Amino acid sequence: MKWYKRTELLVGSTGIEKLQNAHVLVVGLGGVGAYAAETICRAGVGRMTIVDGDSVEMTNRNRQLPALVSNEGKPKAEVMGARFRDINPEIELEIINEYLKDERMEEVLDAYPYDYVVDCIDTLSPKVYLLQQAKERQLPVVSSMGAGGKLDPTQIRVADISKSYNCALAKMIRKRLRKLNINKGIKVVFSPEDVDKSKLIIEESQNKKSTVGTISYMPPAFGCFIGSIVIRDLLEK
Repeated sequence: MKWYKRTELLVGSTGIEKLQNAHVLVVGLGGVGAYAAETICRAGVGRMTIVDGDSVEMTNRNRQLPALVSNEGKPKAEVMGARFRDINPEIELEIINEYLKDERMEEVLDAYPYDYVVDCIDTLSPKVYLLQQAKERQLPVVSSMGAGGKLDPTQIRVADISKSYNCALAKMIRKRLRKLNINKGIKVVFSPEDVDKSKLIIEESQNKKSTVGTISYMPPAFGCFIGSIVIRDLLEK
């Protein structure tokens, strides 16, 4: 019996073939990205490149898929790669355990003719650069906006970046993209739910200048929305 039998029942043999022949790049395997990547893997996408330079930390445990006590200190990309091979032993998988920026970002984008790019980077400058470079290459891309500080999953929205609103991260990204003459053409998952500023603390770390409160289900919900966008678009090709 095929492990993807239930998926095939839903999307048909032609749909399965489309997914098996697709190559998806996922950059960022944190709270949102790991769930997005796993939904894509479990749908039967045959080839994936996954990227993250971070390691599992104790504070990830409230929301991140790879975050277990037994995984603390291990690279997120390696942990997720092992999961994906356990789900689909036939998957063609490239694991990149590094933070992408500048020329290295371009090298990864040029390495393969990806069918979809998933942006789940949580640092502003490389996030914008990935979106710009994907757009220049006319690669389909979906990007996660801010899941932190949100409690209500019913407010999650899917829209073009130009239609996003009441999300601080989306506002900053729109501003930077406009300077690069990009005003639309990027799908985003966002929530317009108001964020209580008292739930944010300023603290310096390797890649962030602030930390906002998070709840267990919101980043996974964002990730599932992103995975669904990728899968449905691949099926419609």
